[in-house]
Amino acid sequence: MDYVNFDALVSTEWLAEHLDGQDLVVVDASFFVPGGAAPAKAQYDAGHIPGSVFFDINDIADPDATQDHTVPSAAVFSEKVGALGISNTTRVIAYDAMGGGCAAARVWWMFRAYGHDKIAVLDGGLTKWTSENRPVSTEIPEITARLFSADKEALARVRNKEDIRQNIDAEGYQVVDARAAGRFAGTDPEPKADLRSGHIPGSRNVPFASLFEPASKTFKSAADIKAQFDAAGVDLDAPIATTCGSGVTACTVALSAYLLGKDDVAIYDGSWVDWGSDPDTPIETGPVS
Repeated sequence: MDYVNFDALVSTEWLAEHLDGQDLVVVDASFFVPGGAAPAKAQYDAGHIPGSVFFDINDIADPDATQDHTVPSAAVFSEKVGALGISNTTRVIAYDAMGGGCAAARVWWMFRAYGHDKIAVLDGGLTKWTSENRPVSTEIPEITARLFSADKEALARVRNKEDIRQNIDAEGYQVVDARAAGRFAGTDPEPKADLRSGHIPGSRNVPFASLFEPASKTFKSAADIKAQFDAAGVDLDAPIATTCGSGVTACTVALSAYLLGKDDVAIYDGSWVDWGSDPDTPIETGPVS
């Protein structure tokens, strides 16, 4: 079973051949949990794919939000990505240090939500690139700002806490949680001490790490990805909203569903940081029955 939408990924071989291509921008979208963007930027400064620019998901975000990397307005997104030298004709390749799990898939999802389909994730990311002894650089490229204009608002693909609360009873869409099984079940602690443990009632669990080959950090085969969704009881023919810790690895699950042909997955942007910090939201513990 091959990917239905293979355009979401490019190989390290492809990128090496096209690295100097015209109207191509490579972005390093690394983001660490815990840690955030600061250690990722330090990693970028120490060595990145030549010519790539750093995509800070905490900067390309809603400046007025109380939570990190909240989806920005189309105007903010347009201004910020234009400053990275990206226009509406640019092909964008996003990579991170985890093959797409933190936060290249988030960048992929945002570009698509804003109507820009010329976006793909480097399969295997920096892990595979460096394991193949491909070049890295400490040179920071000079950027010429370009005009980017989002052709739609991403908010149509965003779910908030009230949406999720109402869906518990309405069951209008499946909620798929990308966190590790222990965090989902409430048996492992959350990285942030002020968060309760457990999951949104009725949600299903597809840990994002289960979608990668452990050594190479490349995405698993279509058949193996489909098996993960099936095992979690997720119907790919029905509506889905994904969630995680803070809205990053939820996008890895969305990308995986896209590889199988599903292109309408929504994201609960606040995710568990939003839900688990609110004492009034209901939670369940234990694995899915």
